[in-house]
Amino acid sequence: MGRRSIEEAIFIQSVDVSTFSTPLTSDKTATLTKSAALPISNNAVAPSMKRSSTVSKKSYTNGLTTNRNIRLSLKAAEVPITPPTTPPSSYFTNNKIQLSVECLVRARIPTSTGEFFLHVYRNNKDGKEHLAAVYGEDIRSKSLDTSHPGESEMDRMVKGAYTGKLNPGQTRSNESDISIAYSTLHSPPLVRIHSECFTGETLKSARCDCGEQLDEAIRLIQSEGRGVVIYLRQEGRGIGLADKLRAYNLQDLGHDTVAANIFLNHPPDLRTYDIASLILADLGLTSIRLLTNNPDKIEQIENDGVKIIERIPMIPRAWKDNLDSNRIGHEMDQYLKVKVERMRHLLNIPESLLP
Repeated sequence: MGRRSIEEAIFIQSVDVSTFSTPLTSDKTATLTKSAALPISNNAVAPSMKRSSTVSKKSYTNGLTTNRNIRLSLKAAEVPITPPTTPPSSYFTNNKIQLSVECLVRARIPTSTGEFFLHVYRNNKDGKEHLAAVYGEDIRSKSLDTSHPGESEMDRMVKGAYTGKLNPGQTRSNESDISIAYSTLHSPPLVRIHSECFTGETLKSARCDCGEQLDEAIRLIQSEGRGVVIYLRQEGRGIGLADKLRAYNLQDLGHDTVAANIFLNHPPDLRTYDIASLILADLGLTSIRLLTNNPDKIEQIENDGVKIIERIPMIPRAWKDNLDSNRIGHEMDQYLKVKVERMRHLLNIPESLLP
């Protein structure tokens, strides 16, 4: 079959991969049942989500996000989608190496609405600098605050291991006060685990709601006076900016975001949250209230031992008000619908957008 006929087959035929279920490489799987995951309210705290090591992951009928090994085969006109025989080595961490994170530095970031403390983390998995923006004096990094042999007071202040606020001429980090700064009296904080999106956050692209979600998460955390935004370097659902832009071109040619990723030989979603779980542990947060619509994120975080006592939905602005069919948000609507219909995201599609 020639390339032209293959491409025509891809564009004409619908791609249905909802029946495929490829297990992760981990020997421990978890499930998030509807009864445990979905009950939420604006103020009430939901019961903790149940995990099971014996039940297969993903009980939803339209879920795709854990089929990380799916690959597109172009050998026949039917465009079959089959899991590969072995996962690509670049996508998975060597299971023999225990993942670890360490906070390198912390600094005060004043904003027009309050002050964050930005933490930069290194890890032994991907070499990227993942971030945690902390709002609240009592949420501190254990790895940063730990004293090291030969470390001077100036060293500690420069890396951010101090209490209070630095002032010109200060000579001590107030290390003895750090233990007092840790508090277990507060309720679980708001947490947003956010993946990098240059187009949505910097260019304010109307193809996604990533920038909007980040802005809203910061607003909600500041309004409560306490919380964390973990910022993961996972551009384009983990495929990188270049392939993300290629996927954009495929979307303009008629594919949705899932089909575009598969066309580029990627799973629908490559993101993992194990580094985020370790950052939460380093910040002493074992129970959180998570700002998300993504059940895959919930499952991964809970499987790592973090207790999510409440899910706070992130409702897109475009879907809060009455929809105008002529507005610029048409592409945003299609993007959000695919997340609901093909990736199990926990949102209600406006009736005006339903068939």
